[in-house]
Amino acid sequence: MKSIDTNILVRFLVGDDAAQAEIVRKTFERAERRGDSYFVCTAVVLELIWVLESVYELSGDEIRMSFEKMLQLPVLEFENRDIIAKLVESDRRHILDLPDLLIGLNAKIHGCDTTLTFDKKASGSTLFELLH
Repeated sequence: MKSIDTNILVRFLVGDDAAQAEIVRKTFERAERRGDSYFVCTAVVLELIWVLESVYELSGDEIRMSFEKMLQLPVLEFENRDIIAKLVESDRRHILDLPDLLIGLNAKIHGCDTTLTFDKKASGSTLFELLH
């Protein structure tokens, strides 16, 4: 198995470089025919959210739809698929930004009661606790 970097997923989702987007599409198609998959680590997911928000100015809903699309691809094996699924299913009115939600969900799934933070907004969620 091989892992893929954030820029591969950006090209796949955004298609801002048509030639690279086509290479990614063909690579995924070949992998699917062979029954191969590519590993997507949580760090790539977090960076992808940041890039889609800050560089491409996608909304939270657009990012959720992008992840929903990727979860349906058999060629992508996410490090924490359950966390990504929860992120996609999360309430669109959630008080947390997507990166904070990913951090909080990751901690929860790994047995943490809460995530300590100085972020007052995040501490309004049950996933975070304000450190005094």
